[in-house]
Amino acid sequence: MTAAQHATGTSPHAAEVRRRLPLLDVLRGVAILGTLMTNVWIFTGPGAEWGVFEAGLPDATSSGSLAHVAETVFRVLADGKFLSLLTVLFGAGLAIQYASAERRGLPWPGRYPRRALFLFAEGTVHFVLVFAWDVLMGYAVTALVVARLLTRTGRAQRRIMAWAGGIHVSLMVLLTAALVLGGNASRAVSPEAIELYANGGYLEQVAFRLNNALVLRMEPVFTFFLLLFLFFLGTRLFRAGAFVLDDTGRRIRLRLLAWGLGVGVPLTVAATLAGPDYFLLGRYVAAPFVALGYLALIGLAVERFARRGRHLRPLAALGRMALSGYVLQNLLCVLACYGIGLGLAARLDGWQPWWTMGLWAVVSAVLIVGANLWLRRFAQGPLEALQHRILTPRRNRT
Repeated sequence: MTAAQHATGTSPHAAEVRRRLPLLDVLRGVAILGTLMTNVWIFTGPGAEWGVFEAGLPDATSSGSLAHVAETVFRVLADGKFLSLLTVLFGAGLAIQYASAERRGLPWPGRYPRRALFLFAEGTVHFVLVFAWDVLMGYAVTALVVARLLTRTGRAQRRIMAWAGGIHVSLMVLLTAALVLGGNASRAVSPEAIELYANGGYLEQVAFRLNNALVLRMEPVFTFFLLLFLFFLGTRLFRAGAFVLDDTGRRIRLRLLAWGLGVGVPLTVAATLAGPDYFLLGRYVAAPFVALGYLALIGLAVERFARRGRHLRPLAALGRMALSGYVLQNLLCVLACYGIGLGLAARLDGWQPWWTMGLWAVVSAVLIVGANLWLRRFAQGPLEALQHRILTPRRNRT
């Protein structure tokens, strides 16, 4: 290992990975569909994007009916897990770009801040025009910070990770204690919020997001230290070879599986059974551990398919255009659920939770089929191509 690699924490193995890693593409595709597993309940619930604040989360112990059990399992499998996985993958993507710049002898962060600022602009448009619970803005800010810190020594980066993780867990514990001591504040969704998304006009919804932007943008603010930790974790996993289908990658993924099963699953079960007041611990503390387990399980599945001569190309295609898929899934749900479109959230409310799960399945199928058809003709997804065209100098475009 060279002195430069020691200083930055990169490895010769990571520097040699120049081709596209198939596992990364599959993981991104799964993460997009998994994120929808969480967000779909926002679209179909009363008050939609605002109703989450007023109604809170359902109590997993309140009923033993089949419908309630099915909804609880569906929610618990997804809530926070795939968002954490997607964050880790963003960190890995940042490490790939850093390795590329290092290999070409280019300064870092160089032009990368432009890419992050463009992502922030995309997220802002997405937030205002489509969906209040956008993640792109938070990723863009975190990427700007981490990109600068990647030039620090490996020891300094590990210290930053430790501090970020400690601060985040402490904050979640304090907020959970406040919720428990304050009692269950869940209440019925206001008629105004229900009316806005069931029958309100599009411009009214846009104005509502702008007027309540400080509240609706609070999640990426109070989870900033978690984003910071997971971004660095993604860079470290990439450099260690966790996304490569070889013996080294398999050993790392087996360790990640142990963390997911040994820590993440018990914490998730405990937080779920403890009630809605503990949802912060479930979504923002236990979920990242489970996400590592998901990463490992998907890696094992990809390995097995590869050994049998099969491929997970449909999911990989979605992963190759993850940004476009993320925005499209939210746009499709808006058109399906809100009054500005088909208004199915109000019409099919009596069919919960089954119609929500069905909507997830239908939109997921559209995303997978659409991604595969699109990439048969084009090299990139539409938003990825737009980003490439705007950010890449004309002389370097391919």
